Amino acid sequence: MIDRRRAWAAPGRTGGNGERGAVTAEFAVALPAVVLVLVAVLLIAMAGTTQLRVADAARAGARAAAAGENDGRVAEIVRHIGGEDLTVSVLRADPWVTVQVRAPVAGGWFSGGLTATGEATAWLESAIAPVQGGGG
Repeated sequence: MIDRRRAWAAPGRTGGNGERGAVTAEFAVALPAVVLVLVAVLLIAMAGTTQLRVADAARAGARAAAAGENDGRVAEIVRHIGGEDLTVSVLRADPWVTVQVRAPVAGGWFSGGLTATGEATAWLESAIAPVQGGGG
């Protein structure tokens, strides 16, 4: 009698039971590594977006401070753009104003307490002398 498993097996393969479940075992070994890589990619993406959000908020705050807004209003503008979880500091040293912004990177215990920081400096508009003459 012909063994049907052997008759339909690919050439060079024995089709024995020794390989049964091998794919499942390989998948079970590889799955944690795939999950770890996925978590790392997501954490890097979250850190990148947080960094962009913080940098944009710092620039907006520096523009507002340069235009003459007080520190409270600058912090309000920064939080409106960057979110409520930001730490804002405004440093004024004529003729410059610097806005520093810090925010925790989301990610739970995976982030390990990462913090994104952004800083922007602008020239105070009150320090800019008006142009004299018509330049005609």
